[in-house]
Formats: sequence, C-alpha cells, structure tokens
Amino acid sequence: MKNRLPDLNVPARERIGWVDLLRVIACFLVVFSHSCDAFVAVFDSDRATFLQGALAGSFVRACVPLFVMMSGVLLLPVRTGTGAFYRKRIGRVLLALVFWSLTLPVLYYLYMRYVGTSSPSIDPALFTGEATLHKMWTFVFNFCYDTTPLWYLYMLIGLYLIMPLISPWLERASRRELQSVLAIWGLTLLLPYVKMLAPALGYTGNYGNTGLYGVCDWNGFGTFHYVSGFAGYLVLAFYLVKFPPAWSWRRTLAICIPSFIIGYLITGLGFITMQKHFPGNYAYLEIVWYFAGINVFMMTAPVFILVQKAAARPRAWLSRLAGATFGIYLCHFIFVQAGYDLVQRIPGLPALARIALIACGAFAVSWAVVRLMQRWSVTRRLVE
Repeated sequence: MKNRLPDLNVPARERIGWVDLLRVIACFLVVFSHSCDAFVAVFDSDRATFLQGALAGSFVRACVPLFVMMSGVLLLPVRTGTGAFYRKRIGRVLLALVFWSLTLPVLYYLYMRYVGTSSPSIDPALFTGEATLHKMWTFVFNFCYDTTPLWYLYMLIGLYLIMPLISPWLERASRRELQSVLAIWGLTLLLPYVKMLAPALGYTGNYGNTGLYGVCDWNGFGTFHYVSGFAGYLVLAFYLVKFPPAWSWRRTLAICIPSFIIGYLITGLGFITMQKHFPGNYAYLEIVWYFAGINVFMMTAPVFILVQKAAARPRAWLSRLAGATFGIYLCHFIFVQAGYDLVQRIPGLPALARIALIACGAFAVSWAVVRLMQRWSVTRRLVE
C-alpha cells in the first residue's frame, strides 16, 4: 500500500516528518497532563488552583489517543507473520513493563525517604520498604500509583494482540466499509454518557449492576465491547492515512478548530461541573476525561489532521527526539513529582505557570535520561 509509513527505527532520512512531530507533541502532552494532577487534586481547598489544573489538564486529553493513532499509522497493516509480530512488539513492551514496574517503586521509595513531597494527594506512609516490595510483585496484576503511566503498556499489549487479526480486513476494506465501522465506533464514544444519564430515565440496573446492553455481574462483555475503546483510534489512523481529507487549508481550519474548541469546552467545563455535583466521586469525574469519549475524540482528530496536513519535513533532531518518546513516557512520572516539589518553593507563581515549568522540566530531564540509556546496548532496549 502506498500510504504505508516506516517504523521509527529506520534511518532518519527515510522518516516522515509529520509522524515524528506528532509523536513529540503527544509525548509532551502526556507529561503536561500528569503535571496537572497535583493541582487538580486540591479541589475545593484551593478553588483557583483546581480550576487552572482542571482546565489545563482538559486541554491536553488528546495525548494518549494520539499515541495510539501513531501505532496505527506505523504498524498497520501488519506485514510480518503473527508470531514474529508478537515476539517483536509484545516482547519489547513486556521487557519495558517489567523493568519500569520494578524500578519506579524503588525510585519513589528513595525519593520519599530522602527528599519527601509537598503534594497534598500523596501519603508518605504508602512508600515504606514493605509497601515498595508489595508494589514490585503485584505489577503482574496491574499498575500502582508509582507506575501510573504504565497502564498504557497493559492496554498497548492488547492492541498488539488484535492488530494481526484486523490487518487483513483493513487491507481489503473499501472506504465505505471503513466509514461504516468508524461510525459504529463513534456511537460507542457516547456510551459513558448514556450510562451516566440512564438512571435519570428510570434505569436501575440488574442486581445492583448498572452495566448496559448485556453487561452484568456474570458478563463484562456487552453489545459494543468488541467495537469500542482504543481499537477505534487504530482504525481511524489507518483510514486518515489511506484516505486523507482532500480539504483546503481554509476548510480544514474551519472544521478542525471549532471541533477542538467544542470538545475542549465539553471536557473542561464538564469536569468542573461533575466535580461540583459529585465531589470526591472519581468514577463520575473521569467520565468527561475518558479517552474513548466523544468529546476527547473531537479534540484528537483535529490535531492529527492538522499535523498530517502540515506535512512537516524530516529533521534529524526531531527524529532523534521522536525516537526517545517511548522512553520519556516510561520514566517521566518520577520527574513530574520532583518538579512539583521544586516549583512549590517558588512564591507567587500561578498554577498554570507551575504546571508549564513542571512539564518542560520533566520532559527535558526524562529526555536526558533516555539519551543516556540509549548509549548502552543493554539499557537501550528498555526505552525504545
């Protein structure tokens, strides 16, 4: 297929500039997002800080979907055998998952013991030696606070598992067929809001379980389970590369900018409204921040389309930075924590300025760490 794009490990001269740029944008937005967390966590104890953190965090919610779309751009259609694909892709992610699941709790333990934190949302008592050992083996079940960003790796492995399965269909599918599947996926982006509104229409669930369309205590897989979630972003990326919108710049901006603004207003104002009506209820708070929600999609697609249309030229420095984004994602969380504690010592700065300083500092330090790890063949595999 002519629209097939190269893997990130190929020489820089063969790289696609807009793909590198989008990787870097997505990675920085992830770091920025986590830099907002401590400010959001103050809630009503400091309303002005909460509002700045919530609105800033809402602005960058496209970060993870953009990362997923990059996987769709770079890896679909799958050209190798299923076994070879699994060994290369899942093996790479598993190695990084194990290493950082063991390393980050140790780093947090050392940091909390010898430096400490001023974050109001963190209890230092949770970072004892015993607690750290517990975190280091329970990663086989799921991530913990210390390894929060690694939730993405568990999900990414799931996407890798289905890529060889959907790849043959993607190659054969017509434009209309792809649009039909994306339309179905688009409906699933409304499900979080349907679940939230259903009780207002009298729905009480079954046996206390408020799942929709077949979901209940003995079945977690409802009608739309197999056509929902992050897999839709893979298909969307494949579609936009194979059939890029043939719009003028004027039309592109006229569509993308309003879409992003509307999506952002729903996300930001929705989060603030939910916090007001359901204080402390994270299950409801997160609904408008769902990555697989219609409002976040309305922010994600415009960014992808605009960067793709800009068609940035390949740059050696940008390619090197793009090649470090996976490693930056893996290690940045501890540096965000350190950045928060440092900027809190600067008096008079508004929350937005503190968030920006934390994000830029954590991104830069993470990049330096990754560059050092890339110089040694043993550690290079842990960040690429």
